[in-house]
Amino acid sequence: MTSVLTLAGVSKSFGAARALVDVDLEVHPHEVVAVVGDNGAGKSTLAAMLAGVHQPDSGAVLVDGEPVRLASPATARQRGIAAVFQELALCDNLDVVENLFLGHELEAGPFLDEVAMERQAWELLDQLAARVPSVRMPVSALSGGQRRTVAIARALLGDPRVVVLDEPTAALGIRQTAQVLTLVERLRSRGHSVVLISHSTADVQAVADRIVVLRLGRVNGVFDADAATSEDLLAAITGAAPAAPRTRRPGAAPVEGGPR
Repeated sequence: MTSVLTLAGVSKSFGAARALVDVDLEVHPHEVVAVVGDNGAGKSTLAAMLAGVHQPDSGAVLVDGEPVRLASPATARQRGIAAVFQELALCDNLDVVENLFLGHELEAGPFLDEVAMERQAWELLDQLAARVPSVRMPVSALSGGQRRTVAIARALLGDPRVVVLDEPTAALGIRQTAQVLTLVERLRSRGHSVVLISHSTADVQAVADRIVVLRLGRVNGVFDADAATSEDLLAAITGAAPAAPRTRRPGAAPVEGGPR
């Protein structure tokens, strides 16, 4: 199966600190790939690289098998990659519609087309089965889960092929976490590929197809989500076990001795 997005031997350093070392990552169509690891494992650097915020020092980034340079978030968007970071970057004093279309407002002659933007906002949120009381409600009045929903909906403008979610369930309660994980499944069902960055093995096991473990900037295991146990993931995260064998790509033959 052809990969939508590939990292091949990617490394990134900040001064003497090596954030990523020879990282390989493949994202296939209609797939949720989770990236887990302890603090300082390189997860956020990986997310920023996919989003065009950072560029690799070495290695290659490929889209549909073609080497590309994601020189900026705008370039990444043009290549069909959108990201939602933990900070969300929402404007609390603006309503949902204004946040969704900030910088991309629809116009009708010399005026903003408020009716069209509101209609599209409802359509987008309905596609995600998102629960927001009103698209004219200030974002400051929304819950943490609803705010994250608005940020994810904003990332979907332009219909990206790959959506990168950096710690989307951080600081959320049980109910709000469930809502966000349902959104992840909804993204997959709508045809998007998802890269889910998380520190929670339970969250990623609930929605991921494959789980990639980073440890000290290196890939320390790639697991089929339906075969991996929490103990497997914890051992790879902490280094209590050697790097796990790479699992097969979707549709490929099983790896001898690896998870099936």
